[in-house]
Amino acid sequence: MCAALCVQVGTVRGVKCGLDRGALGVALPCAYRPSLVAMITPNDVLTNLRVQWPRAGRSASARVAHDDFVARHRELPLSTTEDLFDVVERLESRSPLTVLERAQVVRALLEDAADPEIHRALLQTLLPGVVSVCRQLRFGEGIVEEPRETVAESVSLLSELLVDWAGQSRPYAGPDLLSALRGRLRRWLLKEKAAQRRTTRFDQVDEPAEDTSLLLGRLESLRGGEHDRMARLTYARVFEGRSLRELATEDHSAPVSLRDELRLFAHRYLL
Repeated sequence: MCAALCVQVGTVRGVKCGLDRGALGVALPCAYRPSLVAMITPNDVLTNLRVQWPRAGRSASARVAHDDFVARHRELPLSTTEDLFDVVERLESRSPLTVLERAQVVRALLEDAADPEIHRALLQTLLPGVVSVCRQLRFGEGIVEEPRETVAESVSLLSELLVDWAGQSRPYAGPDLLSALRGRLRRWLLKEKAAQRRTTRFDQVDEPAEDTSLLLGRLESLRGGEHDRMARLTYARVFEGRSLRELATEDHSAPVSLRDELRLFAHRYLL
C-alpha cells in the first residue's frame, strides 16, 4: 500500500501493492487507480502524509507550483506565502484568514488540481475532513475488519475525486468534496458488504466445508496450472478448515493480503 505523495499516471498508484504505507518516500494514489491497500496501523496513512508534507510542501517543485498558482489567482490573500506548505498553513482554523477567504483559496486549489503539486496540497488540506467522514460511517464497523482499511480507502477515494473534479470552480469546494467522498465511501462499504456475503463460505474460520462436489471439482480443475497456488490454499482453507494466519505463515504472505487474494480468486474462478 503505497501512500504519501500524489503523482502522475506512470507513478506509484500501486495500491494494494503490499502496502509499504509506512515508507514515506512512496506516493499516494493519484486516483488513477481506485484502491489504496490495507495492511497498516489505523493512522499510518494519515501520519505518513502529515510527516512527509513539510518536505513535499517546501520542495523546489512545490515552490514553482506555488508561484504559478499565486500568479493565476492574485485576488487571493496569499501575498506573504512562499510555498505550498505556507498555503496549507493559511487554510488551518488558527490562521488569520477568514472562513470566506479560506473557502476562496480551496476553490482556487480545486480549479488548479490537475497540477500534481496542487493536488497534493489540496489533499493535505482535506485530511481532517477524511477523518470526519470515516467517523460518520463508523470506520466501516461490521463490514471491514480494521478501521485502517476504511481510512486508507477514503484517502484513495478523495484523491480520485480531486482528479475527477480538477478544473471545476465551486464556491464551497471543501464541503462539496467531503460530501462526495462520503457518498463514494458508503458505496464502497456496501460493495464490501455484498462481497462479504458472497464469499462467506470461503471465509469460515474453523468449519471445513461439507458440500464438496461442485467446488471440489472446480478446484481440482485449477490444480497444476497457473492457479495452482490459490487452488491449493483455497482447498486448505475451505475443506481442511485451516486458519488464515496459519496458511499465510506457510505461504510467506500477510494474512490480510492473502485474504484479499482468496476473495478475488473465489470471485473470478469459483463463484
